[in-house]
Amino acid sequence: MLFELERVSLRRGGEPVLVELSARFPEGVSAVVGPSGSGKSTLLNLIAGLDRPTKGTVRVADAPVSEMSASQLAAWRSRNIGFVFQSFNLLPVLTAAQNVELPLLLTNLSGKDRDERVKIALDVVGLGDRASHYPRQLSGGQEQRTAIARAIVADPTVMLLDEPTGQLDAKSSQEVLALLQRLNTEFNKTIIIVTHDAHAAERAKTTLHLEKGDLIEKPRMAAAR
Repeated sequence: MLFELERVSLRRGGEPVLVELSARFPEGVSAVVGPSGSGKSTLLNLIAGLDRPTKGTVRVADAPVSEMSASQLAAWRSRNIGFVFQSFNLLPVLTAAQNVELPLLLTNLSGKDRDERVKIALDVVGLGDRASHYPRQLSGGQEQRTAIARAIVADPTVMLLDEPTGQLDAKSSQEVLALLQRLNTEFNKTIIIVTHDAHAAERAKTTLHLEKGDLIEKPRMAAAR
């Protein structure tokens, strides 16, 4: 699934966040890197249709995301996008399984089908034995993997991750990055990561550098590994 941004600008409170930015993200794993305040998270939100550009066009596999109505966007997102936020955003009163199930509550799936999908998603991220645990009973890495399971439970084509290793120690970070690589290679997910983590960027096929809302380096192909 190819993402294209054509001369996209976004202003917030009269201040420019992104300026005339054009970019292409191919299938595979891509990373968006740059200092804080450079517009990385905003770029991710534009791709997901959570923000709308002030000018320019956002297209995903020929779907004009920036031109969709709110209801069209909601339906398109539910079919195509799995989003993992910078904070894990798990509800503390729900178990891991219940947190993962949340996106499925908006579908017409039966309870049995929802349970099966939740089990599969938790097994994929290696947390099948933690289904009944609450977030407070999980490590940071396990919380992040639960958030990833929630993002994949509806089987989206694309995963968008905002600083997926930002709150994790080195070991947990490597486990999460290995999981993302597996989701790409084994499950054919297109993945876009916003990150400050050099190790995360190194695993990407395409890297986009942003600074102060401007594209300062064209996407480059990472060295073969």
